[in-house]
Order: sequence, then C-alpha cells, then structure tokens
Amino acid sequence: MSRRLAAEFVGTYFLTLVGAGLEVVSVLKPGQVDRSIKAAAPGLVVAAMIYAVGDVSGAHLNPAVTLMFGVRRSFGWPLVPAYWAAQLSGAVVAALSIRWLFGSVGDVGANHLSGVSPSKGLAIEVLFTALLVIVILNVAHKHSLLGTDAALAVGATIAVCGMVGGELTTMSMNPARSIGPAIVAGTTRDLWVYVVGPFAGALVGLGIACLLRPHRNPDEFEAAQGDHVGGQSTTH
Repeated sequence: MSRRLAAEFVGTYFLTLVGAGLEVVSVLKPGQVDRSIKAAAPGLVVAAMIYAVGDVSGAHLNPAVTLMFGVRRSFGWPLVPAYWAAQLSGAVVAALSIRWLFGSVGDVGANHLSGVSPSKGLAIEVLFTALLVIVILNVAHKHSLLGTDAALAVGATIAVCGMVGGELTTMSMNPARSIGPAIVAGTTRDLWVYVVGPFAGALVGLGIACLLRPHRNPDEFEAAQGDHVGGQSTTH
C-alpha cells in the first residue's frame, strides 16, 4: 500500500509541476511557451509515469480515473480515498514548489476559463475527460497485449485534448491538478468547473466504454491495480 500511494503522490506531483509550472512560465516569459508545448508536456509526463510506476500503482494520477476504475469495479473501493489523498497531496506539494520557485505569479498555475462561460467550460471538461476515460479503459482492457505501450495512447490523448481545448479552459481533466494550485494560490474562481467536469466526464466516458466492453477482464485489474497476483486484485 505504501508503495502504491508513494507512486501516486510522485506521479501527480510531477504532472502538476509540469502542467501548472508551464502556465506560470508562460506568464513570466510571454510568447515563449505556446499552446502546443503546454498541451504536449502533461501528456508526455503521464506517459513517462505510466512506464515508470504503472506496475506499482496503476498510475492513475487523477482522482477522476480512480473513480472510474472504482465504479467499474476493477479497483477496490477501500483504496479510492487513499489514492485520492495521495494524488491531492502530490498536487498541493507541487503547487507549493512552484510558489517557492516563482512566487504567486499566474496564481501558481491554477486553471482559469478564458473567453468561455462556466457552463461551456464545464461541457468542455466533461467531453474531453470522457474521451480520456474511454481511451484509458479500452487500453486497460487489452493490457496483456499493449502493456506499457498504453502510455502512448493515454499521453497522446491528453496532448490532443490540451491542443483543442487548452486556450479555453487550460484543459485540466484532473481535479487534483486543479485543486492543488487553487489551494496554494488561495483562489477558487472557476474551480468547481475543474472538479465537477472531470468527475462527470469520467462517468460519461465509463458509460460509453461499458457499451463497447460490458464485461471486465483480468487485464483491467492488472492495469488498474498495479501489483497483482495472477491477474487478481489483492484488495478487490
């Protein structure tokens, strides 16, 4: 358990450090960091972390993904709050690191809507989180075939979503990544969009994915749990 939680903490820490950090750098260095970089970097970090710690914790790095696996019953419900705590802690510590490095510039990289209403921002977060969850669940279902190469599909999806919606919502799809900087910066403006949107999107995506793959298989347990014995969860 301690190794799993440590992996989730570390993975979410670096995801938030890169995602929020780039938003801060773009304020400090106007015109030096374009949207393609902001979109690609978090996807690359997630892909790297799936390769690095996917076998330890499943590399959820996102409370919405953990919720999805819990509802799907590919992941033991008793572990859900622990994973959430590790992910949120990693995001908060990452935001504290950014504040130590750069001060309160850019609200420590907190997500904000840009030129769209909260309702449209919510819709964007729901739609793209649903897409992310559909990809995650379907590659998890084929874990024995794809293995860590699933990192490429997941990372690419995050990057594409960031390129399409990043200029409008700074594209979170991850409540932890949004909550951490918001807490440290002391700003809750638009935060509800980045909490409700990804959780709702995860459930929408799960519903669609279940239509495609209505039955769980041992691969999903392996992908979601990390450590396992014979494909069976040690906590399920």
